Amino acid sequence: MRRHWENCVTHFDDGVDQFIDDYFSQSSRCCVLVAGAGFDPRARRIAHQLSAAMGKRVHGLFIREDRGDPAIALQKLADDNEAQLKSIIADATVAHVQIFSADDRAPIGGHGVRSAIDGYGWPEGVTDIVLDMSALSTGVGFPLARLLLEYAEARPTVSLHLMVVSNPELDDRIVGEPSAQVQFVRGYSGPSGSYDALPVARIWLPQLGRGRVETLRKIRNTLDSVYKVCPVVPFPARNPRRADELLAEYQSQLLNEWEVDARDLIYVSERNPLDCYRTISTLKERYDRTVEDVFFPQIILSPFGSKVTAVGAMMAAIEHDLSVQYVETLRYEFDLIGMKESSPLPDLAVHVWLHGPVYGSYDVGSEKVAN
Repeated sequence: MRRHWENCVTHFDDGVDQFIDDYFSQSSRCCVLVAGAGFDPRARRIAHQLSAAMGKRVHGLFIREDRGDPAIALQKLADDNEAQLKSIIADATVAHVQIFSADDRAPIGGHGVRSAIDGYGWPEGVTDIVLDMSALSTGVGFPLARLLLEYAEARPTVSLHLMVVSNPELDDRIVGEPSAQVQFVRGYSGPSGSYDALPVARIWLPQLGRGRVETLRKIRNTLDSVYKVCPVVPFPARNPRRADELLAEYQSQLLNEWEVDARDLIYVSERNPLDCYRTISTLKERYDRTVEDVFFPQIILSPFGSKVTAVGAMMAAIEHDLSVQYVETLRYEFDLIGMKESSPLPDLAVHVWLHGPVYGSYDVGSEKVAN
């Protein structure tokens, strides 16, 4: 058990900037930044800050998600971001990951991520890995996190940091066209083995996001033996009415299709991923005790919307071996002009120190942490 995740080291907004300046400016630090190189305007912020603090001691592995038929404007934005990232970090490798198979259009992004990590030439003396989730999709970012965590946990001197530049208002303007296939995120299919011994009782935790009604309906239609649906909504949030607006958008599904009781709603902070992690962890532990020896308990996550909340769900999925079901995006549309005209709110930043010597002689799989 990773008990340190319950209260692991985190920083927010200006605190992230200060942490980068103080920690990564140390001459003993050698860092690999793993991040997205797509169209998202948040792709360059962490790279800028790390480069300013570390110079040539930071190396980059940038993931370019290729979906086959991008909008021309978004293709140009992605090309510009890639060129800028290469200029910011001198030792930069760009790995192109095909999200869909050319043969049958099946989602294969998770396989490409494994190949990108296995094929990367890791520099000598790496002390820190930073995974920047700001411009990575769920189908790529989640497998990356698990692979990098395994890499770091096998090396006691290496720290793994997770950073996110979040902007919920900007996320609302990025609209994706879902593919037809519902699937597990690679590495997040849940416990293996047979469920024959006990009947399965599933709890589905869909994270509500703007414009995702049909996507979540598609996921729900593939699930059977669902005991309860517990939607995850952001509260507290920067927009105090965000939860109400989402509940209004999903009203028909919540009341008529999923039969959600108001007491089943899960409220988690839009700013702190540990709030979502702790909430899901508590639900998992209580549900296991409640149905022990009667049902086989299974919790299925479907994270959409806020990247910060999705990170908390990802941590819970890794820690408790939970299933994550999603629908891959065929192509994106981004209302960049509307965003500029609406005077967007500033980005939010989060740093989570997932693993490293800072937590003492912690051993994976043990509940004991030596301080």
